[in-house]
Amino acid sequence: MGVSTSSPEKGPEKGIALVTVDYPPVNALPVSGWFALADAVRAAGRDPDTRCVVLAAEGRGFNAGVDIKEIQARGASALVGANRGCFEAFAAVYECEVPVVAAVRGFCLGGGIGLVGNADVIVASEDAVFGLPELDRGALGAATHLARLVPQHLLRALYYTSRTVTAAELHTHGSVWRVVPPSELPAAALELAVEIAAKDGELLRLAKAAINGIDPVDVRRSYRFEQGFTYEASVGGVADRVRDTFGRAGKQEGSDE
Repeated sequence: MGVSTSSPEKGPEKGIALVTVDYPPVNALPVSGWFALADAVRAAGRDPDTRCVVLAAEGRGFNAGVDIKEIQARGASALVGANRGCFEAFAAVYECEVPVVAAVRGFCLGGGIGLVGNADVIVASEDAVFGLPELDRGALGAATHLARLVPQHLLRALYYTSRTVTAAELHTHGSVWRVVPPSELPAAALELAVEIAAKDGELLRLAKAAINGIDPVDVRRSYRFEQGFTYEASVGGVADRVRDTFGRAGKQEGSDE
């Protein structure tokens, strides 16, 4: 359980770092998990032998956001920790010195959107769904990253309703590179990573820096602005009022930030 990094070291797969998240049962990450993920992605990107990072997950789905039960148990300290941890993890993916391919299956919710929205490319399985159920969890945030996946008015509809979209729908918007059967996802993500890693490593790093440099939105500042409203909702009591309904009939374990 936790975050692990492995590196295929055979033939064309050299130069690829696989960062895998595994927090049963639904990959709702505790505060420490977000920081561990940030550290793993940054370390992989700093390695001069790495030319592409694949971000994947074990278990029932890619990511269910933050661990709401931890916030319910620890209160404000866990909320602040989750905010900081998510900020660091999302930034680590965006600022990774080499391209990051997100391999997404099952649910990708809340914090998961922050990760894939900041990735360079998304490969998804046919059963993958993406969404921000923040308003159902007493939180706000990651609209910055959903805006990188869907058009503005669809973003607003999804955010206000807490609905999800499928990998196939995101593919039509051009934000998912490829949709494959679940059993083919690891191979499909690795295939793309191999193609990327075949390029000159130094030039890839320059390309990543150049593309980030022309981004129209400062994702770090934009997301930090959103987080202020999450904290305001908590201080004002509305977050607790909504969050207290979490875990009742019809609610899945895990959460988002």
